Amino acid sequence: MNYFLRKMGFYVVALWAALTLNFAIPRLLPGNPVDILLAKLQQRGGTVTPETREAYALLLGGDDSQPLWNQYVDYLNNLLHGDLGVSVSYYPAQVTDVIAQSLPWTVVLVGIATVMAAVLGVTLGAFVGWKPGTWLDSLIPATTLLAAVPYFWLALILAYFLARVLGWFPLQGGYDVVLDPGWNAEFIASAIHYGALPALTIVLASVGGWLLGMRNMMVSTLSEDYVLTAEAKGLSPRKVLRSYASRNAVLPSVAGFAISLGFVVSGSVITEQVFSYPGIGGRLLGAVTNNDYALMQGLFLVITLAVLGANLVVDMLYGLIDPRTRARS
Repeated sequence: MNYFLRKMGFYVVALWAALTLNFAIPRLLPGNPVDILLAKLQQRGGTVTPETREAYALLLGGDDSQPLWNQYVDYLNNLLHGDLGVSVSYYPAQVTDVIAQSLPWTVVLVGIATVMAAVLGVTLGAFVGWKPGTWLDSLIPATTLLAAVPYFWLALILAYFLARVLGWFPLQGGYDVVLDPGWNAEFIASAIHYGALPALTIVLASVGGWLLGMRNMMVSTLSEDYVLTAEAKGLSPRKVLRSYASRNAVLPSVAGFAISLGFVVSGSVITEQVFSYPGIGGRLLGAVTNNDYALMQGLFLVITLAVLGANLVVDMLYGLIDPRTRARS
């Protein structure tokens, strides 16, 4: 119980620190979202007065003329009420609405691709490490080569050959624009068709790391005393592989999977840009380009919460899977 309480306390402090940094960093950056909106208003022939500036400042989440402590308290209060401000890039849309529209696309695409890459890599790594030196080892250079290739270059190559030359997949977009988004078979089939090529890019680029890591852990685990004892007892190779070797070798991959799963929310910015996919990655790049601090702040907050949440869940599960972790803590 003490182990779990200590973990919960650590993540509470980490959450507070993340929220504080999320508040401070945009205010340390050059520029001001209020000035950006006022500049756009002037370009359209509008008149800017002190009252106009005050109204825009309040609209975007508070008056920056207030003391920093008051702004911090207002920021925390707005978070408790789910108010992340107004997006400059998609004005007058709320940041929560912009994130809500983009988040499901990234979670489905990158989430499924990450799970597929992890499961495929860990499974292949277990078999390759179980019999090192066989023909299966020839898979490792090919997969690690794909992992070393620049992400955007791999995406462009796959887009050119599989989409433009062979025509197997659509080149850009998240679904057929003639369809109305909704939970119907036609739209879901279109979304799967459009998302298959970006997902394939993510799987090919990341499966090599999972395979190599699991393979090396399996080779190391095979020399442990408990594996040698299991073999000496006459247990079947399948039993030794499943219940002794792979069960312990997979533990480091579980921790790595937590980090990868947390970063699913951040999406794959490059992949989404190459394929013009309507996910969080494109929104984040647009927010940086347009100095949309409210949207950047909201996206960073969602990413931080996802990473902390995923690591908290895996830390709790890790303590249940491996009792030695609780004993050392």
